[in-house]
Amino acid sequence: MYLLVSVLVLIVCVLMILIVLVQNSKGGGLASNFQSSNQFMGVRKTTDFLEKSTWTLAVGLMAFCVIGSLSIPRGDEADRSILEDRIETIIDPSAIPTFPTTTPDPGATPDGQ
Repeated sequence: MYLLVSVLVLIVCVLMILIVLVQNSKGGGLASNFQSSNQFMGVRKTTDFLEKSTWTLAVGLMAFCVIGSLSIPRGDEADRSILEDRIETIIDPSAIPTFPTTTPDPGATPDGQ
């Protein structure tokens, strides 16, 4: 389920990017290049369609994000991450034994006698 929702989110994002790029902004945008040849719907109907598509995709994106966050697979105790296991099994630094460090006797022989 989570994978399906993730793919749907990506598809909605790509569609939203394309529709926003086609919209006519104050500076002209990409839609200004296609307005003269796109006469089957008219300029006003194209603008309404693009605006409604943008809002629909924005609402769809929010809905898919909420559904995706609810469908994230939650693991059992056996499916925990390696990081969580390491945190719980970390050795307490105060519990590490301290070994005595003695300096060698300068008068002793190397064979220990």
